[in-house]
Amino acid sequence: MSTPRLFQPLRLDGLALENRILIAPMCQYSARDGAATDWHMMHLGQLAMSGAGLLTLEATAVSPEARITDGDLGLYDDGCERALAGVLDAIRDYAPVPVCIQIAHAGRKASSQPPWLGGQQVPPDAARGWLTEAPSALAHQEGEVAPRALDRADLKRIRDDFAATARRAVRLGIEAAEIHAAHGYLLHQFLSPLANRRTDAYGGSLENRMRFPLEVFDAVREVFPSGQPVWARVSATDWVEEGWEVEQTVAFAQALKARGAAAIHVSTGGVSPKQKIALEPGYQVPFAERVRAATDLVTIAVGLITEPRQAEEILEAGKADAISLARAMLYDPRWPWHAAAELGARVRAPKQYWRSQPREYKDLFRDTAFGQR
Repeated sequence: MSTPRLFQPLRLDGLALENRILIAPMCQYSARDGAATDWHMMHLGQLAMSGAGLLTLEATAVSPEARITDGDLGLYDDGCERALAGVLDAIRDYAPVPVCIQIAHAGRKASSQPPWLGGQQVPPDAARGWLTEAPSALAHQEGEVAPRALDRADLKRIRDDFAATARRAVRLGIEAAEIHAAHGYLLHQFLSPLANRRTDAYGGSLENRMRFPLEVFDAVREVFPSGQPVWARVSATDWVEEGWEVEQTVAFAQALKARGAAAIHVSTGGVSPKQKIALEPGYQVPFAERVRAATDLVTIAVGLITEPRQAEEILEAGKADAISLARAMLYDPRWPWHAAAELGARVRAPKQYWRSQPREYKDLFRDTAFGQR
């Protein structure tokens, strides 16, 4: 019996993944001054044992003002680096899963409450609030304090911040990097005409709006060693008329490929509260399929993909090369185990847990380097 597509190996540049199940970045809003906490040890530890092919850290801010909330994870100073090193060292002692960092700047969507408190902007004159920064002095939504428009010196500072975070990630032994250019955060704000009204070389035409995100990608790609993959997560459409849309995404993906991107992670939305999204299972997959067909980049699909056979069908149909799971993985941190059982595959799992497999799946788990401490 052939191995299901979902459990076949995937190569991203020089990084070999055991299967095509990727754990998506999921903000936890549980850091202290950007530093990982015991929550991250528990959260990432259980996901690292899931059997997925890649574990992506949550959006990791390049500076304090780049955080979505004051509880966001950061990698911008020595304290952040030490804290994350402790978490990653513990995980690696027990779980041999490659780790990817999603490097991010929230732009005008920074200085916000966590979602369980409503997610509203925290004004700059309030406790735990700060003045946000963005391509243009346009608030994300009515009633918010408008961000400060970035000047050329700011752009250099932020490029340098992305590169500095990438260098810290390399020191920590992180194997891959994803640039966050989706969901209405800073780099997506540059791309979208809904958020970018600049009149200089970084605004106006598609080429100009892509300029800063591509400069950031180049800065990170230069830092990561040859063979270690770097790619971007994009929103393929704003779901708003006259906003960013899929054909512009194709052009951006082609430019990324020319600069050495190993993949493209295709999501949608986030830049405007006016977005109108018709949610249904796999609703973002057609955008991934379009980008993949136009660029031949390794394409990662995400968005209401919850069932193993659904994921397998997407890959078998050639609509994407890998599946990224977020909420489904939070709900079921053993999703890859259950997918392997359903599809007739084998998956890594710690020997301490082997006795948990149902009798009918006695060959579900395979030998592993887990738990060798």
